[in-house]
Amino acid sequence: MNIQSSTYRPWLYAGILALLAPALLINLGELTFIDDEAIRALVALEMKLSGNYITPTLHGEYYYNKPPLWNWILLLFFELTGRIDEFTARLPTVLCLLGYGATIYYFFRKHYSRKVAFLNAFFFITCGRVLFWDSILALIDTCFSWIIFTAFMVVYHQFQKENWLKLFLLSYLLTAVGFLMKGLPAVVFQGTTLLVYFAYRRRFWKLFSWQHILGGVSFLLIVGGYYLAYHQYNSLENVFTTLFRESSKRTVVNFGIWNTIGHFFTFPFEMVYHFLPWSLMILYFIRRDVLARLRADSFTTFNLVVFLANILVYWTSPEVYPRYLLMLAPLIFSAFIYLHPIHEAEKTWQYRLINSLLFIFCIVASVGAFAPFFIERPEGVPYRYVVSLAVGLTLSGLAYLYWRWKEERLLVMVAVLVTFRIGFNWFVLPDRNDNDFGDLCRQTTKEVAEEFKGSKMAIYKQTLMQPTNSFYLTNGRRKIIPRKNNNFDKDMLYIIDPRAYRDLDYRKVDEIKVRHGKVAYDVGLLE
Repeated sequence: MNIQSSTYRPWLYAGILALLAPALLINLGELTFIDDEAIRALVALEMKLSGNYITPTLHGEYYYNKPPLWNWILLLFFELTGRIDEFTARLPTVLCLLGYGATIYYFFRKHYSRKVAFLNAFFFITCGRVLFWDSILALIDTCFSWIIFTAFMVVYHQFQKENWLKLFLLSYLLTAVGFLMKGLPAVVFQGTTLLVYFAYRRRFWKLFSWQHILGGVSFLLIVGGYYLAYHQYNSLENVFTTLFRESSKRTVVNFGIWNTIGHFFTFPFEMVYHFLPWSLMILYFIRRDVLARLRADSFTTFNLVVFLANILVYWTSPEVYPRYLLMLAPLIFSAFIYLHPIHEAEKTWQYRLINSLLFIFCIVASVGAFAPFFIERPEGVPYRYVVSLAVGLTLSGLAYLYWRWKEERLLVMVAVLVTFRIGFNWFVLPDRNDNDFGDLCRQTTKEVAEEFKGSKMAIYKQTLMQPTNSFYLTNGRRKIIPRKNNNFDKDMLYIIDPRAYRDLDYRKVDEIKVRHGKVAYDVGLLE
């Protein structure tokens, strides 16, 4: 008896959703903080230690690179859980990712079936860059991208209703929130989207309306209100110049024309790699009638117009990390999903190639899941054989369903990726941590923090503290560690870079390993 795969679709939805929590949470706190994570967590921690929640600091000195909203969010989770560690700092990222996915589903469900909306949400959650990197880190970008994507959706849906006041007020409110999280990029996304889409729809003059002015004023009131409070603690002289420098430092201004030209040609291939497997569907654009097909759907057209308008900023910026583009990924994925059934119905070479590659991945993942039975490296992982067997059998069953359920192959592939992430969490993350120099950095820093918890401590002059050490040292001591350039106290411990201060006369009492360079900084008393 051949039962239609659609009969089991609700169970497939339920299975994916049930697996999502363990996929995103197992061993979430395993890895040592990378630099950017440590900076965000340290700024939040110093707010708690100083009682100053308005002006961010690092080692007690004003920190201008980012506004404080993400630090406030981290601090809230620290307070709610009573823990200041990797898991607690990364939990907001996971919750923001789930919120982002729900927002994608909500807006796409307004236009398409439940299945299409579900796929749009899970294409984003399970693309390689998100599933195996950004969902594991305590970084700003997932939350920031969620805010900016929501602003895109507000622009389209309120434009369709010609509700100009709501469009400008809501989108500028979201832009203000984005600005307080990451600074000027929020304004660039808002300005580019409004300018290009209103021009495309031949409503350019609406940008000069009183509704737009009111939206802009609301943005200035929110952002200006924060900086008015900031000014009560510190001068604004360095704030905006630093924010501008942070936004422009990865562009042609810093890297020159030849690096920019080289980046222009390599950028598309890099992005296809980072957003696999779904980015393979870029092949669907290779057809003569693709523009006519896409323009037949106004929502897909909007998504592509906004995508193309905003991607140009990054396409022409030589130093771009894929996490900067997370707000744009659902826009291009929506076009892939829109084109997929067309290619599927016609059995085009693009469809056959992509289908074959995805099926090969299912088979390789199924076989690879049994590797812990035959290799020694994961021998210290708890329940290694039980978990390997469970993940391997699940992936094998899903590979079979991928082959049999032709109508539901994309949903099955989502289930494969979520299951694969569970195996990745259980085996790869502990192994990576055991063989990562960062863990030695974390452990030696924690040991020094505990050993000298009651002693006075400072950074000696321009010793370049790496953020990972700074966080673990400050968190272990629960005291801000200042930088001292003069008036040295011989009873105070100093963190010293021995390579930078070779002739300094001091007595070494301990050392901390640092992540970059695989060297150590000394902890010592000045003679």
